[in-house]
Amino acid sequence: MEKLKIGVVSRSFGNLTHAETAVLMREKSVTSTELCLHSADTHYFAYNGRSDISDMTDKRFAEIAALYRAEGVELTSVGVFTNCMHPDKNESDKNMDFFERHMQWAGQNGIPYVATECGFTGGQRGVNADRYETDFARLADNLADLCRRAEKYNVGVALECCVLDVVPSAKRAAGLKKQIGSDRFKFLLDPANFIANSSEIDMFDYLAGDIAYFHGKDRKLNDAYGRLLGDGDIDWPLFLRLYHERCEGIPFILEYVNQDNFKEIMDRTWEYDEAARRA
Repeated sequence: MEKLKIGVVSRSFGNLTHAETAVLMREKSVTSTELCLHSADTHYFAYNGRSDISDMTDKRFAEIAALYRAEGVELTSVGVFTNCMHPDKNESDKNMDFFERHMQWAGQNGIPYVATECGFTGGQRGVNADRYETDFARLADNLADLCRRAEKYNVGVALECCVLDVVPSAKRAAGLKKQIGSDRFKFLLDPANFIANSSEIDMFDYLAGDIAYFHGKDRKLNDAYGRLLGDGDIDWPLFLRLYHERCEGIPFILEYVNQDNFKEIMDRTWEYDEAARRA
């Protein structure tokens, strides 16, 4: 087993420029990132929605990508995280076009994945029995559409699912993958998002062959929101042993950290990784 290589999502350093973030990552041995346009010099990231990206040029995006690569940081994905199941057709179409623009940038710069969550209606997040099947069908249709668009840019679509959303378990995620039936479609596996519904073993049993990359964060079983890695109920030595056995080398990227604590959480993760490799 190799020592785990650890990445950090770029939006963890939103008060820094991309140039400053890239240098910091190199200095602290961060090997990869999920690139989000959320920084002191780019303000385009819009969780569960979209922003005006009309003044972000191809040239500017390429310059940003080059900053990270110059410091030896792998660009695993472009993080978009829009709403892929908006009930209004006009809004949904605009979200899909927003996502496609990011796919275009990813393709132009050799970034393999563009990532999103399922999406939700504000104040009504979660499985609602009266419209679950309609929401799920809309999500599946939109993801299939994104996979068709991804063919043009030679990129993949990475979906992050969550217990709070309409794909709340590893088993349901595997079913969604089968329904979409595209090689362009993979998962951004965040174990914190499944731990209340799926065991560490279940996650790998259902999804190991379809994982684009991992988020590293934690969750208590009955928490609504995530925590720093090691502050929740995930069995990290077990999870990382399974990672090494079944997903060796796939990027593992910390989330929920910030400039003040990310190195501490990296060190904590390496301690869990050492325990996994000893086992």
